Amino acid sequence: MYMQSVTKHIVFAILLTVLFTLNSWAQYKTQTYKPDIKTLTTRLITDETVVQLERPYLSLNDPNRLEIAFDQLSHLSHHYTYTLIHCNADWTQSGLMSSEYLKGFTSLDIDDYNFSETTQQLYTHYRFEFPNDDMTPLVSGNYCIKIYEDYNTDSVIATVCFCIVEPQVEINADIHSHTIIELSGRYQQLDINVDFRDYYVQNPDQITLVVKQNNRFDNMVFNPKPTFIDKNGLQYINNKDLIFEGGNEYRTFDTYSEYIVGSGIDHIVFDRNDYHALLYPSDNLAKDAHYMSVDDSNGQFIINAERAGDEFDYRADYMYVHFILPADQPWFDGNLYVNGDFTFNQLNNMYRMQYSYEDKAYYYTAFLKQGGYNFQYLFLPKGETKATTQRTEGSFWQTNNEYTIYVYDRPFGCRYDRLIGLKVYR
Repeated sequence: MYMQSVTKHIVFAILLTVLFTLNSWAQYKTQTYKPDIKTLTTRLITDETVVQLERPYLSLNDPNRLEIAFDQLSHLSHHYTYTLIHCNADWTQSGLMSSEYLKGFTSLDIDDYNFSETTQQLYTHYRFEFPNDDMTPLVSGNYCIKIYEDYNTDSVIATVCFCIVEPQVEINADIHSHTIIELSGRYQQLDINVDFRDYYVQNPDQITLVVKQNNRFDNMVFNPKPTFIDKNGLQYINNKDLIFEGGNEYRTFDTYSEYIVGSGIDHIVFDRNDYHALLYPSDNLAKDAHYMSVDDSNGQFIINAERAGDEFDYRADYMYVHFILPADQPWFDGNLYVNGDFTFNQLNNMYRMQYSYEDKAYYYTAFLKQGGYNFQYLFLPKGETKATTQRTEGSFWQTNNEYTIYVYDRPFGCRYDRLIGLKVYR
C-alpha cells in the first residue's frame, strides 16, 4: 500500500516541479530553477581543504574561497555562465555598479565538470571556486551568484547567496529559556550585544541587525529595535522580537549505500530504473511532547557514498527518498512541509506534503543524491508566513539551535549596506 501511494506521490511531485518552474522569482535566495538541476551546494575551502557542515561566508580580502557545485541530470553538453550581484541587507539588488563592487570580469564560464561514473542516474557535476583570479569582490555585504545557460541571463538555472564580512564590531550573544512568553518551556530568548569598539557610528539608525535560526527564512528577524543604546554599542536584551520557538533536534537519514540500510531508513528497493529509500514512518512528536536529545547539524547535509571513495561528487548515485508522517486526519487550517537545507529552507509547493486518506499519512518524495541529511516537518498555518514545529516536532527550550547574527551599516551618504559583523552562535 505504501508503494502505491509512493507512486502516486511521485507523479504529483513532478507536476508540482513543472508548475514551480513557470513561476518567476522576485528576490535573491539560494535555490534552483529547473527540475534537472540538483544538489546545489556551497562549501568553504580553507588551505585547499573543503570544510563540511559550516555555513559558508567569507571575510573581505580573506584567502579562503567558496566551492559552488551542482549536478545536471544528463551527460549532454550544457554551457553555463555565472555573474555576481551585490545586494542590500534585505537581499534586494543594491544600487552599486559592478565596477564598484567587483574587480575583473563581470561574467565567467563554468568549465570544471565531471560526468558521473558507475551510477544508475546519469548526471554531470559542475563546480567552480569564488573568489578567483578573474573575479574578486571589492566591498562587503550580501552577494548573489546567478548561474545561467547559453549566455542568456534570463535562462537562470540557480542562484547562490552568501555574505562577505569586514569585521568591525564585536558580537556577543546568549540564549536562555526565560522569556516574557513563558519560563523554561517552548521558547528561546536570544540576547545580543553589539560592541562598536573603535568603529564610529554617527546614528544608531544606520545599523541593521538580522538574525536567522538554522538558516531558515520564515522566522528570520529583520532589524529589531535595540533595548539599550549607548556610545559603545547596541544591546538587545529581553527583546520580544528575538524570541524563537526552540523546536526539536532535526531528524536524520543516511543513504550512503544502495544495499545496506542506513540510519532512519526502513528499507531500500530498486524499481525498474531507480532506487527508492523509504524512511521509517515518523512519529508525531508533538503528541508525546518530549525533547529528542540527539546530535544533528541544524538542517545541513553532506554527500557521501559507500563505493565512491573520495570521488563522491560524481560517483554518488541518486535515490527517491520517501517521507511518511502518519496522521489520523489531515490538517485543514494550514499546510505541512519538509524542511532543511536540501529544500533551501523554503515553504512552497515544491516541498509541501500531500495527505493520503487511504493510508492516513502525509507523504513527500524527493530525488536526492546519496548522503546524510537533516530534516524537520514544519506546519504553516493559513494566512501566516512563519511556520511552527509545535504541530509536528514539538518545541523545547533545551534544543541546540544555530543562530547567525548579521550586523549591517549604511552611514549617511553610503549607497550600500556594509556587513561589519557576523557571528554564528551554537
